[in-house]
Amino acid sequence: MRRTPFHEFHRDAGAKLIDFGGWEMPVQYQGILAEHAACRNAVGCFDVSHMGEVRFRGPQALAAVNHLVTNDISKAALSQAMYTAMCNEGGGIVDDLIVYRVAEEDILICVNAANREKDYAWMKAHNPFGAEITNESDQWGQLAIQGRHAIAIGEALLGRSLADVKNYWFTSGVFAGVEGCILARTGYTGEDGFEVFLPAGAADIVWNAIHAEGAKYGLADIGLGARDTLRLEMKYCLYGNDINDETTPLEAGLGWVTKLDKGEFIGRDPLVKQRDAGVPRRLVGLEVADRIARQHCAVLHNGEVVGEVTSGTRSPSLGKNFAIAYVPAALSKAGTPLVVDIRGKEAAAVVVKTPFYTRPY
Repeated sequence: MRRTPFHEFHRDAGAKLIDFGGWEMPVQYQGILAEHAACRNAVGCFDVSHMGEVRFRGPQALAAVNHLVTNDISKAALSQAMYTAMCNEGGGIVDDLIVYRVAEEDILICVNAANREKDYAWMKAHNPFGAEITNESDQWGQLAIQGRHAIAIGEALLGRSLADVKNYWFTSGVFAGVEGCILARTGYTGEDGFEVFLPAGAADIVWNAIHAEGAKYGLADIGLGARDTLRLEMKYCLYGNDINDETTPLEAGLGWVTKLDKGEFIGRDPLVKQRDAGVPRRLVGLEVADRIARQHCAVLHNGEVVGEVTSGTRSPSLGKNFAIAYVPAALSKAGTPLVVDIRGKEAAAVVVKTPFYTRPY
């Protein structure tokens, strides 16, 4: 299995390590519930170095990226990040990405861990503009610091205020004494915080500095288990569960990052047709009574299977059972009663507005 630059820290902390898409990653340290609560109530540190980084450079970098993704990257200012989808010719999602506009001819894209090689190959194969494309994934480490005290930690290690770095913006410079870092006000938890990209060779310096500064705020290490419950409370999509090559961004509730009027991009024509004909299904949030629904559980209406759960859990923050599922558009309105088949037993469910959780600060 592949290991991140922080593997020794996880092992020394007594983390339970699992195979996650070919990566040996911590699923938990002190327990999922405790780690979830630590992030919601104080601050947590997540190793997300298994994510990949692809760089586009040259005069055609912007055109090349805009050809690949659904959002309009030409509208991004320098030092601004954009969430987006990258589609195939049929409008299905190859991956969901965050695009960072570093300079006029320099764009960095963060891709999902399981899609590192697939995405890079796709980008290289669909580059009619001749942009320079480099897979930098092994050159970077990445940590996400999330929670109400995250920004205080970031400011201390950056040596300046982050007040001017708004949500989905980033800054570059020296972090914890390490040059060449990128600090972005992004995350996958619904909390305030940042993600720091750092040279892989400086992993020990940055890890130790974050934990030394974070100790005064109760910083906790967070594994993949709590990362999943945190993102699910926000109805953030997980590639491979909630979105894939056969789901479109319009079905997945990602129409807000799908700019059909920006001009040509891969997958645009079938997405325009789907919009005009009426999106047939929607990814909705469900509150499920009594039992926890998991991926692939059938969703029923009037005794007939009409959809499928893609993710589900019991919310540690709210004490309720929530799920995400694709259902027909006609059944996607909040308040619609449905039923979920959970291992042969039916559980009442209702479509609810999302996100399930809203942070109180």
